[in-house]
Amino acid sequence: MRQRMLAVVQGRPHDRVPFVQYSGLAVPDEEAWSVIGRSNMGILRWVAVHRCEHPNCRFETAELERDGRSGFKTVLHTPEGTLTQEKFREPAFGTAATREHFVREPEDYSALLAYLRDITVVQDLHPLRQAIRQLGQDGLPHTGLGRTPYQQLWVEWVSIQDLAWHLVEAPELMEEVIAAMTDVLRRAMTVACQAVRQEPIPYLNFGDNITAPVIGERYFRKYCLPLYRELADMLAETGLDIPVMVHTDGDLKPLWQAIGESKIRGLDSLSPPPDNDTSVAQAAALWPEMRLLVNFPSSVHLAEPKAIRATAERILAEGGHTGRLQIQISENVPPGRWKVSFPEIVQAIERFGRPGP
Repeated sequence: MRQRMLAVVQGRPHDRVPFVQYSGLAVPDEEAWSVIGRSNMGILRWVAVHRCEHPNCRFETAELERDGRSGFKTVLHTPEGTLTQEKFREPAFGTAATREHFVREPEDYSALLAYLRDITVVQDLHPLRQAIRQLGQDGLPHTGLGRTPYQQLWVEWVSIQDLAWHLVEAPELMEEVIAAMTDVLRRAMTVACQAVRQEPIPYLNFGDNITAPVIGERYFRKYCLPLYRELADMLAETGLDIPVMVHTDGDLKPLWQAIGESKIRGLDSLSPPPDNDTSVAQAAALWPEMRLLVNFPSSVHLAEPKAIRATAERILAEGGHTGRLQIQISENVPPGRWKVSFPEIVQAIERFGRPGP
């Protein structure tokens, strides 16, 4: 499966469309293999080739219980004050949703800036090397750089509502924060470009969770595109053919033109209808060189086996014979449904046959 996945990334012929899971996302890998066979599912494991050290700041985490729900509180201590985040777990997936964000008022950014300016980016190849060794022929390292600043802000630090107000009410402060985040990310990009000369890294991925309704074309062009292009240019200077990919798991239609101008060469977790607005056929036509790492639509896992198979067949028909398609499980799957859906997807792939060159 590793060779099939590499062939998609590198544009080489391969014998069938890969079916892939983010490691352990829907089910432990070994359990899935016991049902569908090891040769029928590859693994992507998120890793980074850097770590961030912040000697004058520290995170402190404690468990919470409220209204019968468990969660945790994280406190960031900085020389300019503390920031507090509260998250509570939901029962279906065990994932955590933010109840209280680190940043709520413009004055909170002074502590965030102190943290960002304290960061030293250090190369750390151990997680990558460990992943390559453990995955063997079963899969690839999914080498991430983190998120671009706007996406990082609303996903990790501040609610989208408050961020919208802060961008209007305190634009100079927000540009200062975004500049500090960009500086950290650029250092991570530099470390990653050094790492591709040292280790077999097939691509670099921004884990941006792009969805057009939240960022819009204007902010996407302002805060994301320059960094995507910059990394692509840095990688080109290495003389190695290492593509830039972006985790794009939302609605993309308003961003189609900008994506085409971005120097992105792979869409990770592209989420087609019925869940989102960009089909595999549209993506394949819009971006002829784009690698399409397509998340099988999460809602369809709840359908009857016949409908699951039909959805897989449609995805394959729209993009499979380009040789640029990978079907993957990279968003949450309704609990227990993988035993129904995974075999149907695998059977559709087997019947579809060999992709084009």
